[in-house]
Formats: sequence, C-alpha cells, structure tokens
Amino acid sequence: MRRLRTFRRFILMCSLSLAPLAALAPVSPAQIAVGISVHVGPPALPVYTQPLCPGDGYLWTPGYWAYGPVGYYWVPGVWSRGVLWTPGYWGFAGGLYGWHAGYWGPHVGFYGGINYGFGYGGVGFFGGEWRGGAFAYNTAVMNVNAGVVRNVYVNRPVINNTVVNRASFNGEGGVVAQARPEEQAAMREQHFQATSNQLSHEQAMSHDRNQLASFTMERPARPQWTR
Repeated sequence: MRRLRTFRRFILMCSLSLAPLAALAPVSPAQIAVGISVHVGPPALPVYTQPLCPGDGYLWTPGYWAYGPVGYYWVPGVWSRGVLWTPGYWGFAGGLYGWHAGYWGPHVGFYGGINYGFGYGGVGFFGGEWRGGAFAYNTAVMNVNAGVVRNVYVNRPVINNTVVNRASFNGEGGVVAQARPEEQAAMREQHFQATSNQLSHEQAMSHDRNQLASFTMERPARPQWTR
C-alpha cells in the first residue's frame, strides 16, 4: 500500500511539472507484450557517450533499434522526465524477433537482460534512485554535473568491468536471460506507456536515413540526444 501511495505521489508530481506526463495512459501487464515481429534480428548496440544530464528530475532512457518499412533504425537515447523507465527489448522465439515496448512505473522490470549501459546493465537499474520526492543520481555510471545537480552519490561496485556484450536482443544468439522474481513482480505493477514526446521521437527517427542500420553500416549518426 505504501508503494502504491508513493507511486501515485510521483505521478502527481511529474504531471504537475511536465505536461506530456499528464497524458500518459496506464497499461496492464497483458498489454506489455510483443508489439511487432520480424524475421531479421536487430544489429548490435552502438557504443556512444551519454550526454550531460540537463538538470534535476531527468531520467535516462537508453537508445534502441526500432523497425520500420525500410528496416532497423536507431532511436537515440535521451534524458526524459518520469518515474522509473523499463527499456523495451527485442526477444527471439519461434523463429521471430518480437519487440516488447518499454514503460514507466514505480520499479524497473525485465528488459531482456540487455546491457544498455548507464545504469541499465541487464538486471535492474543502478543509475540512481528516488529518495522521497527527489531523484538521486549515481555519478559512477551517470554523466551528471554535481555543480548543477546536487542530489548525487557514488556506488562504484555496480560497474561491470567485464567484456560488454553488445547483443541487442534476448534469446538464442543474443543475451540469454529470464525475468527474476522481483522483475516479474515489477511487471505486474501499474505501468504507463511511453509519452507522446517519446513516440514522436521514435517516429521522427524512422524518417531519418542517417539513423538507418542499412545506410549507416549500423553506426547511426545520432546515437544520443540531450532531451
């Protein structure tokens, strides 16, 4: 009950400070399913540098490969306003690659075990945490100017110094991972779909050939945006 009240307070706070969040539509666990299926797997994740956090209350939403009429295109990572973001991911099963859309919620759920970096190491999220009504940033993995954003801390043990797997999908030939009990619990909580700004951001990239995997040799021109 306390978690639910806290989540509602976060949503109210965000809706007052950022208009697009007020238009978020809740989604049920049944709606967090495969949105599109294709026969060709997504390219490896590109390597890029996270832009500086623009200010307090911004959450990092990592970049990902989306699929359109002319194939895969890269949607840049960007700083957004929200509660906690569970990234979307591609999953391979039955000979098809299916897209599981990301969502906002009180906890980070399963995102295929994909190492998106910047706190999203494949399991959970270590880039920061909500402390009361403010978000605290882990500067060990997040690019934050402590002179501008005061609510910070350092947790270096979460950094993965092993060889990074750049695979961008879950399943055979990619990342082999299954949802843990806590991730399954997070998936059953009330969620909110991507904001209209996020959806517009993705749609715009589908028309930019410099983001196409086939045109850029899987090296998108804009791997990240500030916000």
